[in-house]
Amino acid sequence: MIRVAIIGTGNISAAHIGAYLQFPERCKITALCDIFPEKAQQKAEEYGLEVTVANSHKLLLDRDDIDLVSICTPPYCHGEIAVDFLEHGKNVLVEKPMAASLEECDKMIKARNKSGKLLSVIAQNRFRDPIWNIKEILKSGKIGRVLHAEVDSFWWRGHCYYDLWWRGLWEKEGGGCTLNHAVHHIDMLGWMMGRPRYVQALLSNVAHDNAEVEDLSVALMQYEDGAVAQVTSSVVHHGEEQQVVFQGEKARISAPWKVKADISLDNGFPQENTALEQELENYYCSLPSRPYTAHTGEIDNVLTALETGGNPLVSGEDGRLTIEMITAIYKAGFTHSRVELPLSREDPYYTVEGIQKNAVHFHEKTTAVKELGTQKTISTGSDYEGEKTAPEKMKCAKK
Repeated sequence: MIRVAIIGTGNISAAHIGAYLQFPERCKITALCDIFPEKAQQKAEEYGLEVTVANSHKLLLDRDDIDLVSICTPPYCHGEIAVDFLEHGKNVLVEKPMAASLEECDKMIKARNKSGKLLSVIAQNRFRDPIWNIKEILKSGKIGRVLHAEVDSFWWRGHCYYDLWWRGLWEKEGGGCTLNHAVHHIDMLGWMMGRPRYVQALLSNVAHDNAEVEDLSVALMQYEDGAVAQVTSSVVHHGEEQQVVFQGEKARISAPWKVKADISLDNGFPQENTALEQELENYYCSLPSRPYTAHTGEIDNVLTALETGGNPLVSGEDGRLTIEMITAIYKAGFTHSRVELPLSREDPYYTVEGIQKNAVHFHEKTTAVKELGTQKTISTGSDYEGEKTAPEKMKCAKK
């Protein structure tokens, strides 16, 4: 039985608690922690949990009834909390983003290596069927080399979203939509295409004058083989239509799922390659569905790694790559220059202090509230299933 502590009981903690409760034979939540302990107590009562409630993670470090911690706090304290627990022999699953800087990521990985414990980072979209299937198709080589990727991390957040006390501050949130929303999609891009060689970017704040950070960014990335990716990060897009598109040598595929393929006529103009489209359609539909998806899927993966002594799908190094790509976007946007990867430890953007020193304050935060309203509903991104008609849904019904 794996015993779990949840550190931070804000909105996202519900996804963790709900996921752990799906596996009552494998794990048990033994502690909840929040700097506002009444919030932790409220969560315990909401889910009917008999747990220890603490107002500081340090009170739980030496507990012998904790094997795994889920860190669900604001990004600025991910690194410190993770290192503390790893150094005290606990396994760690940390919410996105992994940390607020590459330096903190490296400290977390070093603590993992020294302790021999597990360190994983939430990247729950890897555990959704459409994303998993796209990865499998890319691995198969059926569309050839990827030439271009389009990543649309479109979200929408109202003006009051940034009134919450820690949001919209470089010091607390670590960044804006690029770090805290597009992190999901940038992780997908890194998982599927690896580290780019060059990054250029534009950053802006167009709709939230109560936040220091960006609410819109557009980045271009170039890879060693010449392939290009464009990443739009936003919290100003109505409808939150999110997608990842890969244009290969032979075909175009995307999540939500769509496939198009062309071959050349003798004059160079395109003709639809229906045979390849059907082959890709059949392959996509033949891939098995995940038994658990999103946060539940990732937590199942982490529990399995602990039970078998294996490695989780999402490693500390994976989380670090995502932070490196995001850091490069910030550096490129702030300096109006092309940034080359990898970033070195001597880079001024390697540390939190360096990022904060160089970060542009688009506006100054003037409002800070402890909680936002009474509505608990939040959006956590697309399921990448798209708006399918009944016949389209039936096409992959026999997975």
